[in-house]
Amino acid sequence: MPKLKTKASAKKRFKVTATGKVVAAQAGKRHGMIKRTNKFIRNARGTAVLSEPDAKIVKGYLPYAR
Repeated sequence: MPKLKTKASAKKRFKVTATGKVVAAQAGKRHGMIKRTNKFIRNARGTAVLSEPDAKIVKGYLPYAR
């Protein structure tokens, strides 16, 4: 069986934890901060754990990050 290629864009954006969960940066903070509430900006700081259906897709892009 040949080696599988990792999606370069995925390895830059996602990280798999030791328990197998996929972590990503919070979405929605690239532009338009004036119209966002301070609560939204504060809560969108840092990273978030992806939902199971999304994590399953991302793990397909990262075959060796398990």
